[in-house]
Amino acid sequence: MDGNQTLESKLGTLLEYGVFSEKVPSYITTNLNPKFSLRPYQIEAFARFIYHSMEDKHRVFPTQLLFHMATGSGKTMMMAGCMLHLYELGYRNFIFFVNSNTIIEKTRDNFLNDASTKYLFAETISIAKQKISVKEVDSFEGVNEDDINIVFTTIHGLHSDLNNPKENSLTYEDFEDKKIVLISDEAHHINADTKNSKKLTKGELEDKLSWEKTVTKIFNASKDNYLLEFTATADLANAAIAEKYKDKLICDYPLKQFKKDLYSKEVKILQAEIDPFQRALQAIILNQYRRKVFEKNGWHIKPVVLFKSKKIDESTAFFTEFVEGIKSLSKSDIDKIYAANTNNAITEAKAYFESNGVTIKNLIQELKEDFSEDKCISVDSKSDSEEKQLIINSLEDENNEYRAVFAVDKLNEGWDVLNLFDIVRLYDSRDADTKTGKVGKTTMSEAQLIGRGARYCPFKLSEDQDKYKRKYDKDLTNPLRICEELYYHAAYNPRYISELNKALEDIGLKDSKTKQVELFLKSEFKETDFYKSGLVYVNEKVPNQREEVKELPKHLRDKVHKVKLATGYTSVSIAFQLSTDNLQRDQKTYKLNQIDYRIRLKALSKLKFYRFNNLKKHFPHLDSVEQFITNDSYANTISVELSGTKGQVESPTPDMFLEACIQAFDDTAKQIQSNAIEFVGSKSFKPKGLPYLFKDKVLNVTVNENGDAEYGRSQKEPSNADLLIDLGQEAWYAHNDNYGTSEEKYLVKFIKQAHTELSKEYEDVYLLRNERFFKLFAFDDGRAVEPDFVLYLKKEVEKKYLFYQIFIEPKGQHLIKNDEWKQDFLVQIEEEYKLETVFENKEYRLVGMPFYNETLTRADFDAKLKEYY
Repeated sequence: MDGNQTLESKLGTLLEYGVFSEKVPSYITTNLNPKFSLRPYQIEAFARFIYHSMEDKHRVFPTQLLFHMATGSGKTMMMAGCMLHLYELGYRNFIFFVNSNTIIEKTRDNFLNDASTKYLFAETISIAKQKISVKEVDSFEGVNEDDINIVFTTIHGLHSDLNNPKENSLTYEDFEDKKIVLISDEAHHINADTKNSKKLTKGELEDKLSWEKTVTKIFNASKDNYLLEFTATADLANAAIAEKYKDKLICDYPLKQFKKDLYSKEVKILQAEIDPFQRALQAIILNQYRRKVFEKNGWHIKPVVLFKSKKIDESTAFFTEFVEGIKSLSKSDIDKIYAANTNNAITEAKAYFESNGVTIKNLIQELKEDFSEDKCISVDSKSDSEEKQLIINSLEDENNEYRAVFAVDKLNEGWDVLNLFDIVRLYDSRDADTKTGKVGKTTMSEAQLIGRGARYCPFKLSEDQDKYKRKYDKDLTNPLRICEELYYHAAYNPRYISELNKALEDIGLKDSKTKQVELFLKSEFKETDFYKSGLVYVNEKVPNQREEVKELPKHLRDKVHKVKLATGYTSVSIAFQLSTDNLQRDQKTYKLNQIDYRIRLKALSKLKFYRFNNLKKHFPHLDSVEQFITNDSYANTISVELSGTKGQVESPTPDMFLEACIQAFDDTAKQIQSNAIEFVGSKSFKPKGLPYLFKDKVLNVTVNENGDAEYGRSQKEPSNADLLIDLGQEAWYAHNDNYGTSEEKYLVKFIKQAHTELSKEYEDVYLLRNERFFKLFAFDDGRAVEPDFVLYLKKEVEKKYLFYQIFIEPKGQHLIKNDEWKQDFLVQIEEEYKLETVFENKEYRLVGMPFYNETLTRADFDAKLKEYY
């Protein structure tokens, strides 16, 4: 393997060649909060970390690793999962440190407060048969070795505590004989020493003498220590930093990829040559428009506006101006905004209000209520209370009514709010280098603030949608698109906007190659009887009724759960003398049916999973909780192995049995949940009208996305001349063009060649591009599949029309293995589908094709298609 490769690229190669798999062990998945499902990039990051920590022969000791992950990508969840893995490896003591107290408070809540909506762990945590707790400690002296013990501190606090020791705080002695995991959030702050010293400010020079050196000293105290760094903004373009992290960068998931994977809002810039208050009014009109759209679609989401000033006194003055301006808001104020915006989102908002009966008078009343002084908050003062911080970090909560935030720089880092949709820049200055044109520090800071605000606000309208991803990139005219966009409102200043766009490109939030294209059905195709009366048979994602589940799986019924009892054993030894005291533990196994029923029932009652309505979802034939406890087909034969003193294991107390039962039932619940399939794809296919599903669209496409030279390019203007087809002239192709990948263009070319023979057999042959018009759902687990094309073949057979509806998925070579499950499902369709509705004079047959790949599978695809002509 190339010695110049980074650790990240080496692990990527090993993963590609199957040296390790993207699989997260159950001691991580079952102990994280089940409401936060792991995303693919998080699963890969965990897989990399687990392989590197357990099997990588080139691992450096002590181990320092960098997780470079976009803002909003779930870095804190990654920290929690890494803690669980390291606990499995014997680590108990963790230091979480960051640059500011604000982030400390937020993170402490996420790790410790099980009542928080952002709590990271499961209701109960158990690893290696041991029930554990996550606890905050001041030092590691005398901590419980069965717990995850965390010191929360700032870089400054850590440095101060270690170099100015005081009672009940960390000292350098804490690190002498213990394995420690240091977790650094916003880790770019500890790299002051790595920067070019000529560019360091006075403050950074002071940092150089403290932060990085302190961290390095405690990190090197033991070869078994870990330093896990997490940041969204590592300056990897800096040669010194890139070199430092060459063998430490384990995960690189930047904002550009995060946005490409649809996990962020789309950023729009609305510049207007109007005064700051009018700019603010423009923003709150747009903000209220979103609220209306959300509410109409059943989501009670409260959009928030941020007003950004350059100085505290300016922010304070504008706060007063805004409050007074809203109080005296008039129809002429609204009319001015409408007049200044004739073809943008404000125009759409105006039309939406009018079509939904919201008069200007109604709108003014709503704005006066929703943006009144008591719903505005300023966070500029150095004396801001902890209460204000809690308000700012809980803007998504239902009982938080604040709509407007006024700030200078306080929210540039660590602000974790998803429902920010408008940022208003209240000043109009630039700080770009006039000689080089390099983006200025202020503009880059503004771009990074936009990056924080661009975190996606989750919602979905149907079960098949991904709640956490953008849904309307391929349908820009959908009213809900505004709910996926963050607007940055600025003064009309083309030079500044050009600099901001460059900054947004630099951080990955904007792609210079993104464009909007129209994909429409040809007018002549819309006039055909085939289109007007045509059908698409699709299936639905339905709850898994589990009718076949009539018992707890045998491996869970037969499982022996090991329970370690607290013995109360103590020992005293002489310092520096090797102790020979050693507690002898005995073991004894009990089946749960040997334990009093009342104890077992009490244990079950302590775990939410075992509420009967939830049990019934997993075991539809279960009649009662009592049956689950006492029946051999369920939990009656589960065993516990008690480990403790001879007296304990021979005569356990009721409390010991209760603890053992809780642990056994909790572990069983986690196993049931981890293997549960909530939804499946129905085998019954229902007809939908072609005009109902297939419509004209405006698409957002990025040329050369994922490195594919053809993606985003018209098939009339491909980079590969061999793929050139003017689809506007091909009657068998229903749309005006194809902007797909090279494989998708090869497929269209293949159908063009096959059309000559197909048209001899069939009177109608049409290929339709499925640009997110419909989804199918895998029979086994309900995962969504969006076949890229559907080919229709129609002919008359014995006085009735026979229609073949053929689902086709072209696939790049690099994706075939990973998406093999999709091919398996498509092939299943022909054998297992059922038509819910049939017609007297029409017969529909559904066919799923093997993947099309020009190099690897063209022959197989061709052979399969020839079965139909």
